[in-house]
Amino acid sequence: MRFTLRQLQLFVATCDAGTVTLAAQRENISQSAVSAALAELERALGVQLLIRHHAHGVTPTPAGRQLLAQARGLLQQATDFDRLAVEITEEVTGRIALGCLVTFAPTVVPRLCQQFLEKHPGVDIVLREGGQDELLTLLRNGELNLALTYDLDIPADIVFDPLAELPPSVLLPADHRLAERPEIDLYELASEPYILVDLPMSRDYFRALFLSKGLQPNIAMRSPHLETIRSLVANGFGYSLLNVRPVLDRALDGLPLAIVPLAGDHRPMILGVAALARTRQPKAVTAFHDHCRSMISNNSIPGMRLE
Repeated sequence: MRFTLRQLQLFVATCDAGTVTLAAQRENISQSAVSAALAELERALGVQLLIRHHAHGVTPTPAGRQLLAQARGLLQQATDFDRLAVEITEEVTGRIALGCLVTFAPTVVPRLCQQFLEKHPGVDIVLREGGQDELLTLLRNGELNLALTYDLDIPADIVFDPLAELPPSVLLPADHRLAERPEIDLYELASEPYILVDLPMSRDYFRALFLSKGLQPNIAMRSPHLETIRSLVANGFGYSLLNVRPVLDRALDGLPLAIVPLAGDHRPMILGVAALARTRQPKAVTAFHDHCRSMISNNSIPGMRLE
Protein backbone atom coordinates (compact mmCIF):
# COMPACT_ATOMS: atom_id res chain seq x y z
CA MET A 1 0.00 0.00 0.00
CA ARG A 2 1.42 3.38 -1.05
CA PHE A 3 -0.14 5.34 1.82
CA THR A 4 -1.05 4.93 5.46
CA LEU A 5 -4.30 5.55 7.31
CA ARG A 6 -2.50 8.11 9.42
CA GLN A 7 -1.53 10.09 6.30
CA LEU A 8 -5.15 10.04 5.13
CA GLN A 9 -6.27 11.07 8.60
CA LEU A 10 -3.96 14.11 8.57
CA PHE A 11 -5.00 14.99 5.02
CA VAL A 12 -8.69 15.03 6.02
CA ALA A 13 -7.88 16.97 9.21
CA THR A 14 -5.98 19.60 7.20
CA CYS A 15 -8.80 20.01 4.71
CA ASP A 16 -11.30 20.37 7.55
CA ALA A 17 -9.11 22.85 9.46
CA GLY A 18 -8.11 24.90 6.44
CA THR A 19 -4.55 25.31 7.69
CA VAL A 20 -1.69 22.98 8.55
CA THR A 21 -1.17 24.85 11.81
CA LEU A 22 -4.74 24.33 13.05
CA ALA A 23 -4.73 20.69 11.92
CA ALA A 24 -1.53 20.09 13.91
CA GLN A 25 -3.12 21.65 16.99
CA ARG A 26 -6.24 19.51 16.67
CA GLU A 27 -4.22 16.32 16.15
CA ASN A 28 -1.81 17.27 18.94
CA ILE A 29 1.33 16.84 16.82
CA SER A 30 3.86 19.24 15.37
CA GLN A 31 3.19 21.34 12.27
CA SER A 32 6.26 19.87 10.59
CA ALA A 33 4.96 16.33 11.16
CA VAL A 34 1.69 17.21 9.42
CA SER A 35 3.52 18.85 6.51
CA ALA A 36 5.80 15.84 6.13
CA ALA A 37 2.87 13.42 6.12
CA LEU A 38 1.04 15.44 3.47
CA ALA A 39 4.13 15.68 1.29
CA GLU A 40 4.75 11.95 1.57
CA LEU A 41 1.12 11.21 0.64
CA GLU A 42 1.34 13.40 -2.45
CA ARG A 43 4.67 11.80 -3.37
CA ALA A 44 3.27 8.29 -2.96
CA LEU A 45 0.19 9.03 -5.07
CA GLY A 46 2.04 11.11 -7.63
CA VAL A 47 -0.45 13.96 -7.56
CA GLN A 48 -0.78 17.32 -5.83
CA LEU A 49 -3.61 17.26 -3.30
CA LEU A 50 -3.40 20.70 -1.71
CA ILE A 51 -2.71 24.21 -2.87
CA ARG A 52 -0.62 26.01 -0.22
CA HIS A 53 -1.49 29.69 0.09
CA HIS A 54 1.18 31.68 1.88
CA ALA A 55 -0.36 32.95 5.13
CA HIS A 56 -3.82 31.93 3.90
CA GLY A 57 -3.94 28.21 4.60
CA VAL A 58 -4.63 25.45 2.09
CA THR A 59 -7.36 24.39 -0.34
CA PRO A 60 -7.70 20.98 -2.00
CA THR A 61 -7.00 20.61 -5.69
CA PRO A 62 -9.62 18.92 -7.91
CA ALA A 63 -7.76 15.63 -7.37
CA GLY A 64 -7.61 16.41 -3.69
CA ARG A 65 -11.37 16.92 -3.53
CA GLN A 66 -11.94 13.53 -5.16
CA LEU A 67 -9.55 11.86 -2.76
CA LEU A 68 -11.07 13.67 0.24
CA ALA A 69 -14.49 12.00 -0.20
CA GLN A 70 -12.88 8.56 -0.61
CA ALA A 71 -10.57 9.15 2.34
CA ARG A 72 -13.49 9.96 4.63
CA GLY A 73 -15.23 6.74 3.65
CA LEU A 74 -12.08 4.66 4.07
CA LEU A 75 -11.38 6.12 7.52
CA GLN A 76 -14.97 5.42 8.61
CA GLN A 77 -14.60 1.81 7.44
CA ALA A 78 -11.36 1.54 9.41
CA THR A 79 -13.12 2.87 12.51
CA ASP A 80 -15.96 0.38 12.06
CA PHE A 81 -13.46 -2.45 11.56
CA ASP A 82 -11.60 -1.49 14.73
CA ARG A 83 -14.84 -1.42 16.72
CA LEU A 84 -15.79 -4.87 15.41
CA ALA A 85 -12.34 -6.23 16.25
CA VAL A 86 -12.67 -4.98 19.82
CA GLU A 87 -16.09 -6.63 20.17
CA ILE A 88 -14.72 -9.93 18.88
CA THR A 89 -11.56 -9.98 20.99
CA GLU A 90 -13.45 -8.98 24.14
CA GLU A 91 -16.07 -11.71 23.77
CA VAL A 92 -16.34 -13.76 26.96
CA THR A 93 -14.97 -17.19 26.06
CA GLY A 94 -12.53 -19.70 27.49
CA ARG A 95 -12.13 -21.97 30.49
CA ILE A 96 -12.89 -21.18 34.14
CA ALA A 97 -11.47 -23.45 36.83
CA LEU A 98 -13.96 -22.95 39.66
CA GLY A 99 -13.58 -24.31 43.16
CA CYS A 100 -16.42 -24.60 45.64
CA LEU A 101 -16.69 -25.60 49.29
CA VAL A 102 -18.23 -29.04 49.38
CA THR A 103 -20.94 -28.06 51.88
CA PHE A 104 -22.83 -25.80 49.47
CA ALA A 105 -21.56 -26.91 46.05
CA PRO A 106 -24.72 -28.92 45.16
CA THR A 107 -27.00 -26.13 46.36
CA VAL A 108 -25.49 -22.94 44.94
CA VAL A 109 -23.18 -23.79 42.05
CA PRO A 110 -25.44 -25.52 39.47
CA ARG A 111 -27.93 -22.67 39.11
CA LEU A 112 -25.23 -20.01 39.42
CA CYS A 113 -23.24 -21.56 36.58
CA GLN A 114 -26.29 -22.30 34.44
CA GLN A 115 -27.40 -18.65 34.56
CA PHE A 116 -23.88 -17.51 33.62
CA LEU A 117 -23.59 -19.94 30.69
CA GLU A 118 -26.92 -18.74 29.30
CA LYS A 119 -25.27 -15.34 28.81
CA HIS A 120 -21.84 -16.68 27.81
CA PRO A 121 -22.21 -20.04 26.01
CA GLY A 122 -18.59 -19.90 24.82
CA VAL A 123 -17.28 -20.46 28.35
CA ASP A 124 -16.31 -23.86 29.75
CA ILE A 125 -16.58 -24.18 33.55
CA VAL A 126 -14.56 -26.93 35.24
CA LEU A 127 -15.72 -27.52 38.83
CA ARG A 128 -13.62 -28.74 41.76
CA GLU A 129 -15.21 -29.38 45.16
CA GLY A 130 -13.27 -29.57 48.39
CA GLY A 131 -12.66 -28.33 51.89
CA GLN A 132 -11.21 -24.93 52.69
CA ASP A 133 -7.57 -26.06 52.94
CA GLU A 134 -7.80 -27.89 49.64
CA LEU A 135 -9.36 -24.94 47.81
CA LEU A 136 -6.71 -22.52 49.09
CA THR A 137 -3.95 -24.89 47.99
CA LEU A 138 -5.48 -25.24 44.52
CA LEU A 139 -5.67 -21.45 44.19
CA ARG A 140 -2.01 -21.12 45.16
CA ASN A 141 -0.98 -23.83 42.69
CA GLY A 142 -2.77 -22.11 39.84
CA GLU A 143 -5.22 -24.99 39.43
CA LEU A 144 -8.21 -22.76 40.22
CA ASN A 145 -9.11 -19.28 39.00
CA LEU A 146 -11.73 -18.65 41.68
CA ALA A 147 -13.23 -20.43 44.67
CA LEU A 148 -16.66 -19.98 46.22
CA THR A 149 -16.04 -20.46 49.91
CA TYR A 150 -16.29 -19.01 53.41
CA ASP A 151 -14.14 -16.41 55.13
CA LEU A 152 -12.36 -19.04 57.23
CA ASP A 153 -8.66 -18.37 57.92
CA ILE A 154 -8.05 -16.53 54.64
CA PRO A 155 -4.25 -16.04 54.32
CA ALA A 156 -2.54 -12.89 53.10
CA ASP A 157 -1.82 -14.23 49.60
CA ILE A 158 -5.53 -14.84 48.95
CA VAL A 159 -8.04 -12.05 48.33
CA PHE A 160 -11.60 -12.66 49.52
CA ASP A 161 -14.63 -10.80 48.20
CA PRO A 162 -17.47 -11.14 50.78
CA LEU A 163 -20.93 -11.46 49.24
CA ALA A 164 -23.47 -12.80 51.78
CA GLU A 165 -23.79 -13.52 55.49
CA LEU A 166 -25.10 -16.96 56.47
CA PRO A 167 -26.05 -17.22 60.15
CA PRO A 168 -26.14 -20.68 61.79
CA SER A 169 -29.41 -22.59 61.96
CA VAL A 170 -30.53 -25.79 63.70
CA LEU A 171 -31.42 -28.72 61.44
CA LEU A 172 -34.00 -31.08 62.98
CA PRO A 173 -36.30 -33.94 62.00
CA ALA A 174 -39.67 -32.44 61.08
CA ASP A 175 -41.35 -34.17 64.05
CA HIS A 176 -38.80 -33.01 66.64
CA ARG A 177 -40.26 -31.45 69.79
CA LEU A 178 -38.52 -28.13 68.99
CA ALA A 179 -39.27 -28.04 65.27
CA GLU A 180 -42.08 -25.47 65.60
CA ARG A 181 -40.10 -23.04 67.73
CA PRO A 182 -39.27 -19.59 66.25
CA GLU A 183 -35.66 -20.06 67.45
CA ILE A 184 -33.66 -22.51 69.54
CA ASP A 185 -30.94 -21.93 72.13
CA LEU A 186 -27.98 -24.31 72.23
CA TYR A 187 -28.71 -25.00 75.90
CA GLU A 188 -31.84 -26.84 74.79
CA LEU A 189 -29.83 -29.11 72.48
CA ALA A 190 -26.56 -29.71 74.30
CA SER A 191 -27.51 -33.13 75.66
CA GLU A 192 -29.01 -34.39 72.40
CA PRO A 193 -26.98 -36.32 69.77
CA TYR A 194 -25.23 -33.90 67.42
CA ILE A 195 -24.21 -34.66 63.83
CA LEU A 196 -21.08 -32.64 63.07
CA VAL A 197 -20.04 -31.13 59.74
CA ASP A 198 -16.68 -32.89 59.59
CA LEU A 199 -14.50 -30.42 57.71
CA PRO A 200 -11.41 -28.95 59.43
CA MET A 201 -12.33 -25.27 59.63
CA SER A 202 -16.08 -25.90 59.80
CA ARG A 203 -15.49 -28.14 62.84
CA ASP A 204 -13.74 -25.26 64.58
CA TYR A 205 -16.51 -22.81 63.68
CA PHE A 206 -19.33 -24.97 65.06
CA ARG A 207 -17.40 -25.98 68.17
CA ALA A 208 -16.81 -22.29 68.87
CA LEU A 209 -20.59 -21.81 68.98
CA PHE A 210 -20.82 -24.29 71.84
CA LEU A 211 -17.75 -22.94 73.63
CA SER A 212 -19.22 -19.44 73.59
CA LYS A 213 -22.02 -20.85 75.79
CA GLY A 214 -19.69 -22.92 77.95
CA LEU A 215 -21.06 -26.11 76.41
CA GLN A 216 -19.63 -29.26 74.85
CA PRO A 217 -21.54 -30.87 71.95
CA ASN A 218 -22.68 -34.47 72.28
CA ILE A 219 -21.21 -35.61 68.95
CA ALA A 220 -22.93 -38.79 67.86
CA MET A 221 -22.05 -38.90 64.14
CA ARG A 222 -20.13 -36.83 61.64
CA SER A 223 -19.83 -36.35 57.88
CA PRO A 224 -18.24 -33.84 55.49
CA HIS A 225 -21.22 -34.12 53.12
CA LEU A 226 -24.28 -31.92 53.55
CA GLU A 227 -26.75 -34.37 52.05
CA THR A 228 -25.53 -37.20 54.27
CA ILE A 229 -26.02 -34.99 57.32
CA ARG A 230 -29.50 -33.98 56.17
CA SER A 231 -30.52 -37.62 55.66
CA LEU A 232 -29.13 -38.66 59.03
CA VAL A 233 -31.07 -35.87 60.74
CA ALA A 234 -34.28 -36.64 58.84
CA ASN A 235 -34.02 -40.27 59.97
CA GLY A 236 -33.76 -39.29 63.62
CA PHE A 237 -30.06 -39.82 64.36
CA GLY A 238 -29.76 -36.35 65.90
CA TYR A 239 -29.69 -32.67 65.05
CA SER A 240 -27.08 -30.59 63.24
CA LEU A 241 -25.98 -26.98 62.86
CA LEU A 242 -25.67 -25.61 59.34
CA ASN A 243 -25.31 -22.29 57.55
CA VAL A 244 -26.69 -23.57 54.26
CA ARG A 245 -30.44 -23.91 53.73
CA PRO A 246 -31.47 -25.53 50.44
CA VAL A 247 -34.80 -24.55 48.92
CA LEU A 248 -36.38 -27.92 49.74
CA ASP A 249 -36.72 -28.88 53.41
CA ARG A 250 -36.45 -32.59 52.66
CA ALA A 251 -33.61 -35.08 52.69
CA LEU A 252 -32.66 -37.05 49.58
CA ASP A 253 -34.74 -40.00 50.78
CA GLY A 254 -37.83 -37.77 50.88
CA LEU A 255 -38.15 -37.40 54.65
CA PRO A 256 -39.07 -33.90 55.87
CA LEU A 257 -36.74 -31.62 57.79
CA ALA A 258 -37.15 -28.52 59.91
CA ILE A 259 -34.70 -25.62 60.00
CA VAL A 260 -34.93 -23.22 62.92
CA PRO A 261 -32.74 -20.14 63.54
CA LEU A 262 -30.16 -20.51 66.31
CA ALA A 263 -30.92 -18.09 69.13
CA GLY A 264 -28.26 -15.58 70.13
CA ASP A 265 -25.76 -13.30 68.45
CA HIS A 266 -23.44 -15.71 66.63
CA ARG A 267 -20.81 -14.97 64.03
CA PRO A 268 -22.22 -15.84 60.60
CA MET A 269 -20.31 -17.61 57.88
CA ILE A 270 -19.47 -15.16 55.09
CA LEU A 271 -19.95 -16.61 51.62
CA GLY A 272 -17.73 -15.04 49.00
CA VAL A 273 -15.25 -15.43 46.16
CA ALA A 274 -11.59 -16.18 46.82
CA ALA A 275 -8.74 -15.71 44.34
CA LEU A 276 -4.97 -15.58 44.38
CA ALA A 277 -3.80 -12.05 45.14
CA ARG A 278 -2.04 -9.95 42.49
CA THR A 279 -3.24 -12.15 39.64
CA ARG A 280 -4.58 -10.72 36.40
CA GLN A 281 -7.54 -12.90 35.49
CA PRO A 282 -8.85 -13.68 31.98
CA LYS A 283 -11.96 -11.83 30.88
CA ALA A 284 -14.18 -14.90 31.36
CA VAL A 285 -13.05 -15.24 34.98
CA THR A 286 -13.64 -11.55 35.66
CA ALA A 287 -17.11 -11.83 34.10
CA PHE A 288 -17.95 -14.82 36.30
CA HIS A 289 -16.77 -12.96 39.42
CA ASP A 290 -19.03 -10.06 38.47
CA HIS A 291 -21.86 -12.55 37.93
CA CYS A 292 -21.35 -13.90 41.47
CA ARG A 293 -21.56 -10.35 42.84
CA SER A 294 -24.84 -9.77 41.02
CA MET A 295 -26.42 -13.09 42.04
CA ILE A 296 -25.24 -13.62 45.64
CA SER A 297 -26.24 -11.24 48.44
CA ASN A 298 -27.92 -11.22 51.83
CA ASN A 299 -31.23 -11.05 49.97
CA SER A 300 -30.76 -13.78 47.39
CA ILE A 301 -28.54 -16.82 46.80
CA PRO A 302 -29.19 -19.29 43.96
CA GLY A 303 -30.61 -22.55 45.26
CA MET A 304 -31.04 -21.36 48.85
CA ARG A 305 -33.78 -20.09 51.13
CA LEU A 306 -32.75 -17.19 53.33
CA GLU A 307 -35.91 -16.56 55.40
